[in-house]
Amino acid sequence: MLIRCPTCRRELPNAPEKYPHRPFCSSRCKSIDLGRWLDEEYRISSPTVIDGLDDDEHLLH
Repeated sequence: MLIRCPTCRRELPNAPEKYPHRPFCSSRCKSIDLGRWLDEEYRISSPTVIDGLDDDEHLLH
């Protein structure tokens, strides 16, 4: 089974002993990804707010 490096998209075998930076193919790709997080290029979305409900009312349903 092959996996793809999320940074450069290179295909590599699912072999942790050969690729210790998995799912990245190298420490370079791992560092690039970290830099993107630190530069806020990636974001985790916030929960959707339903109009017309109090802040905690949606938790009761």
